Amino acid sequence: METNGIERKTTGMEGDPDLQFLFQGGDLLKVKSASWKKTRFFKLQEDCKTIWRESKKAFKSEQTFPIDDISAVRLGRQSEGLRKNTEEQVEGRCFCIMFKGRRKNLDLIASSEEEARRWVSSLEKLKSNMKNLNRQQTTEHWIFNCLKKADKNKDDKLSPSELKNFLRLINIEMDDDYAEMLFKQSDKSKSGYLSGEELEHFYDLLTHREEIDVIYGEYAKTTGFMSPENLVDFLLKEQREKATLADAQKIIEKCEPDEQVKAKKLLSKDGFLMHLHHPDTMILNPEHKVVYQDMYQPLNHYFISSSHNTYLMEDQLKGPSSTEAYVRALLKGCRCVELDCWDGSDNEPVIYHGYTLTSKILFRDAIKAIKEYAFKTSDYPVILSLENHCSVEQQSVMAHHMSSILGSALVTSPLCDGMPTDFPSPEELKGKFVIKGKRLNKLEAIFADEAAAAEDTDVTEEEESNDDDDEDEQKEKKSKKKLKLAKELSDMVIYCKSVHFHGFEEARKDLSFYEMSSFKEGKAMKLVEESANAYIRHNVDKLSRIYPAGSRTDSSNYNPVPLWNAGCQIVALNFQTNCTDMDVNQGKFLVNGKSGYVLKPAFMRETATEFDPITLTRGDWLRHKTLHVMIVSGQQLPKVNKKKSSIVDPLVKVEIYGVPADVAEKETGSVDNNGFNPSWNVNFQFDVYVPELALVRFTVEDHDSTSGNEFIGQYTLPFNSLQMGYRHVPLLNKNGDLLPSAGLFVHIMVFDAE
Repeated sequence: METNGIERKTTGMEGDPDLQFLFQGGDLLKVKSASWKKTRFFKLQEDCKTIWRESKKAFKSEQTFPIDDISAVRLGRQSEGLRKNTEEQVEGRCFCIMFKGRRKNLDLIASSEEEARRWVSSLEKLKSNMKNLNRQQTTEHWIFNCLKKADKNKDDKLSPSELKNFLRLINIEMDDDYAEMLFKQSDKSKSGYLSGEELEHFYDLLTHREEIDVIYGEYAKTTGFMSPENLVDFLLKEQREKATLADAQKIIEKCEPDEQVKAKKLLSKDGFLMHLHHPDTMILNPEHKVVYQDMYQPLNHYFISSSHNTYLMEDQLKGPSSTEAYVRALLKGCRCVELDCWDGSDNEPVIYHGYTLTSKILFRDAIKAIKEYAFKTSDYPVILSLENHCSVEQQSVMAHHMSSILGSALVTSPLCDGMPTDFPSPEELKGKFVIKGKRLNKLEAIFADEAAAAEDTDVTEEEESNDDDDEDEQKEKKSKKKLKLAKELSDMVIYCKSVHFHGFEEARKDLSFYEMSSFKEGKAMKLVEESANAYIRHNVDKLSRIYPAGSRTDSSNYNPVPLWNAGCQIVALNFQTNCTDMDVNQGKFLVNGKSGYVLKPAFMRETATEFDPITLTRGDWLRHKTLHVMIVSGQQLPKVNKKKSSIVDPLVKVEIYGVPADVAEKETGSVDNNGFNPSWNVNFQFDVYVPELALVRFTVEDHDSTSGNEFIGQYTLPFNSLQMGYRHVPLLNKNGDLLPSAGLFVHIMVFDAE
């Protein structure tokens, strides 16, 4: 089976010297501890998708990992392991491979600086090429890989039993008669094996998509092909796109794989499928992928992607703390991170979850990691939420580290001359760090002639919802003498001064715009239920931060949607925990360039707004829409259960998140034994009253009547970012990473209900 040419073609890197370098591979020193450093041979496998490594131990099995699992490759002693276990003089020879999910870093030392640089640049290049492959190529790539794996005796031919193996690999349980029929149709030479063109024929039969035939047939009116006019017709009628003949010609130029068909300015069925797989024609409106909102409004007019206990990799009783956890959250677009600071030895403050067994990291290391990764995903400001348990001496050290490491990027005085009356905008704060913490006096004091007397402040943070403290906090309070605040640290708090919340009335009378409260989830939900409109008005000129209850020792999350509905900006979740709530958070911030800032609707930015999400009255927010969703088919849904015999019985759920009146869920039946190309053709209809606050979530599960259904993948996006017509929906795994070739095919229509 001549797959090599195809492999290299599908990475778009044939003949590339970096690819050759990876194919040759080489010895690297793997570092596990200061004493454990061993040579391992690493190389890229022929499939261009996996790195293979050989252990020098006789019985140790070879190991591989997919390029897809790598989240970043970093040159130098960038990981905690390398900093701890290697000497400074090998800095240039070190590099670290970081993985998605919870997999440990791979810390490596090359034999020269040149070689280390070569590994890093080659892996990064291959990774970005893999990312840029269109889905059609990814699919081909995946299928050829599976074909290769199935060819057990490596004779480049597949026997019927190897073919069954192949079908299992691509997750399709075929009726024996059906498999035999396909085999016979493809075995033109009647040899009892498939090779060369016969395999291609078999592949064509497998990748055949009837639903695409039907749509294509409807519009391909020009001798069995689509002319530019036919394509415009399809784009206007089905996809509800404003399309011209020039647009159609561009699509043919870009998507038609057959040069002869392209020369005639026509689109074949393959070209049509290529078009439907293009990232811009999928379900998410491409105009919303970039920053498209007004970024010049005051900071508190945005929802802000926010994390709680950012330093934790796992749970909050005994999980490891790590600077990697900050890196991961920032790379996911998080814009508000939490630093839980305590006195450490040698006058160096540390970060960990107090009174628990979680490991500790140095405050200065966390600030360094934050500085390095803060603006890789988004240019917009990062808020450092300090939960401060340190003595005055170590608070001074914190202030010193922040000003020396962050330098001019740290906001330490108001951006304007004179006393500000409102927040600056995300645009004005681009590339800046803003500190949230306690302050000894009001900001106004800077501009008053005589220094105002310092208020008596105790400095610990998350006790602002005094009515529902958990036991740890009770203990902590009894043992705590009032901590004092270091002036250097206090002076750095400009736009986010933490204060206790004593009710909306008092906040309106006594608090300045920059004085903000943190609410434990239970307290916040109570306010939402009892006085949502008052909460929304409070958030028109103040910031609110919500955080999970301390009783969530497993670092589980709460549903952020009701709090966004009340205008709360900083709804902090445990980013290290994979769950539905985290998926919904990622869906909310998928748009606007993944900048971590999403502008609140206009009706949540007006001082006298009447909007109340619970009791919907008439107003600008009421834009009643009817959403029609047809779940047509699925493609290459992965097996959740890695057992050979298990095949997926997939079903699809469609959910609406938003104001209570909009919350809804519907699901298809399951399709037995087919994860390869299941088809449902099921229609759902939803009423959406406040589209500006609604999100749509597609979830695919493996139906299991005995235990619960198993999660396969999901995709969540804002209601107003849906594209209409026939659309592919990408699927993300439980870590929020893209499943390479899996997807749903749906038809979407939105109408005004009035």
